[in-house]
Amino acid sequence: MTATTTVDAAPRRRTGHARPGSRGTLRWLGPMGPALLLLLLFVAGPIIWCFYSAFTNTALTGVGAQNVKFVGLANFQRMFADPQLTSAVILTLVFVIGSAIVGQNLIGLLISVLMQGRGRVIRSVVGTVVLAAWVLPEIVAAFIWYAFLNQQGTLNNILHWFGLASQNWLYTTPMLAVILANVWRGTAFSMLVYSAALGEVPPDIQESAQVDGAGVFQRFWYITLPLIRRQIMTNLMLITLQTLGVFTLIFAMTAGGPGTKSQTLALLMYQQAFKFSDLAYGMAIAFVLLAVGGIFSAIYMRVLKPEI
Repeated sequence: MTATTTVDAAPRRRTGHARPGSRGTLRWLGPMGPALLLLLLFVAGPIIWCFYSAFTNTALTGVGAQNVKFVGLANFQRMFADPQLTSAVILTLVFVIGSAIVGQNLIGLLISVLMQGRGRVIRSVVGTVVLAAWVLPEIVAAFIWYAFLNQQGTLNNILHWFGLASQNWLYTTPMLAVILANVWRGTAFSMLVYSAALGEVPPDIQESAQVDGAGVFQRFWYITLPLIRRQIMTNLMLITLQTLGVFTLIFAMTAGGPGTKSQTLALLMYQQAFKFSDLAYGMAIAFVLLAVGGIFSAIYMRVLKPEI
């Protein structure tokens, strides 16, 4: 009888063992429920609303504010026929490539490499100087560079002291001005990412390659870079998405001008949505900005996919 009871109890234990999976899911959803609810409410909710509104005539004032109607692809047809969109896309690509991919990414990597093996004092001083620009509010950084580059700014005073011609840099080279400002402000993030990544590279691999006759550049190109490929991809994705959304810096320095010479997609979206009160058209432009970010992310994942 005891043997029968033992045999009969085994299937029940196995059958009952499958249920804790569902209980485990519920146990996980319990503490995560409020966070998921907040994500749905404040992240997914606005995205869904923006997607819907892009196909309507939603506006801040006028008919679109009183009587919202579904207009289909009218906003997108208008957008792709707008010459300002082409200019904004090109300037956005220039801004992202110049200030994020080339500027922040490469300078942050260079600083991290140069700081490897340096004394604590040098690392502290350099880190403090670079981080000081990063912790400043974006509007403060914008006014610092505005004061440095405008007609009566610090740069022109220095050039005048050396007997060189001065100019209004914010008017003659607006994109270069905002790119330099964004590089100055955002390089610290890349420096921190790469400093942590380089610290994880095993020194014995470097020493073995050096014994085999590999030079500094060869060790960096064939050993260090492949080992930190995952961090490079992560850093590029983060700084690209952050740079795509830069608004305050450009608006405070040039307001997208002169004319539209520094008007990126973020500024064009703001202008259409809030200056001209055409929210639906601004949201349609926002999806172009989202598509640009998705294309950059896909390229990074394709080119820098970590080897398994």
